Amino acid sequence: NCRGDDAALEAEVNGNWTPQEKALHEARLKAKAKRRVRKSSSRSESLSESLSGELADGDSYSSKGKVPVPNDRKSRTGKGRGLPKKGGAGGKGVWGAAGMVYEVEEPDVKDPNYDEVGDTVYATVVPEVDERELEKTVNPIVREYFEHGDTKEVQMLLKELNLGHHKYEFSSLAVSLSLEGKASHRELTSRLLRDLVGKVLSESDMARAFDKILKELPDLMLDTPEAPQMLGQFIARAIADHALPMAFLDRYKGKVDCDHARAALDRAAVLLSMKREMVRLDNVWGVGGGLRPVKHLVKEMNFLLKEYLVSGEVKEAERCLRDLEVPHFHHELVYEAVVMVLESKGDTAVKMCKLLQAFWKIGLITVDQMNRGFQRVYDELPEINLDVPHAHSIMESFTDLCYQESVITKQLRDSCPSRGRKRFVSEGDGGLIKN
Repeated sequence: NCRGDDAALEAEVNGNWTPQEKALHEARLKAKAKRRVRKSSSRSESLSESLSGELADGDSYSSKGKVPVPNDRKSRTGKGRGLPKKGGAGGKGVWGAAGMVYEVEEPDVKDPNYDEVGDTVYATVVPEVDERELEKTVNPIVREYFEHGDTKEVQMLLKELNLGHHKYEFSSLAVSLSLEGKASHRELTSRLLRDLVGKVLSESDMARAFDKILKELPDLMLDTPEAPQMLGQFIARAIADHALPMAFLDRYKGKVDCDHARAALDRAAVLLSMKREMVRLDNVWGVGGGLRPVKHLVKEMNFLLKEYLVSGEVKEAERCLRDLEVPHFHHELVYEAVVMVLESKGDTAVKMCKLLQAFWKIGLITVDQMNRGFQRVYDELPEINLDVPHAHSIMESFTDLCYQESVITKQLRDSCPSRGRKRFVSEGDGGLIKN
């Protein structure tokens, strides 16, 4: 019956169905066949999985349903031969497989860093100092040099800087700063210019620097009225030290319109003509501060005290003492003043006490310097007594006066040595000293 029905259905399809009904019927048949194939394949896969699970009991990995082992480098998809990736040469911190030897690679011509010579040399490039930042860079170097006075350190600092075509301006800035400072600063600046020529600067650079200073001289005079004379001394010293060419002054003959610049050049010419026989004008700045010999300082202080005894001007004596720039040596002034009191007569003691009192009040002479000067006189009093028989009594009265005027302390006054009075008995007693 079934066969008859199928035959009748086929006959009906072939004979009586329309084309649309026929296409729909064929699509249904194809979908039914696909469902049958999919169903049979799923059954075969489940059977194979159950068999593999029984055979591979205890395996460390599985494609489905099992937690992977940490740091396991085998494939987790269930495919492959189970070997580590890249033969064990991959992964973080791995440089290659064990036993692998790398050969030297030839440089690639197409490499942007390729160097035809061979090794690439890297150098530190220092940018050139901007003209606006030049003064801020140079001024601290010069001011620090005024403290330590080491020209080699300045040379080292300048070599580390890239001043470029503004290199000559270092000299002009150094001279301008020294004009506002002390005589010792100008002496140090002259030495610096001498040592820089031939190592950091050339004679032409130095000439350009002084040309600039001569042009700026009217502005410099606003802060330093004596700038023309000082600049003339700088020029003379630089020529004598061979830091400036000898023809520097000749270039300006008859070509200077500024009166201040002409005064500076005339000052330099006069100094060079006076010191023609000397190799250097070493004393052009008076060699201030501790650079002076001790004998010269002692002579200057003696002259200062004698001039004060004549004029009686404390301000002038104060200015002269400050110009010496030796605060560590002021005990010598105290010593010389006390000795001068012992060797003199009249009102010398009163004047010297007034001078020491003035220096004490303004802090020009410290407690330590005052004590040291008096103590030196105490130690040498026996020798001074050979030339001045009444030195002990004069010393006692002078220390009492200084103590009353609050120049010295009570302890210093009490430490003044005193010779006891010794009276001889009559010649009949054999000249023995009576106690």
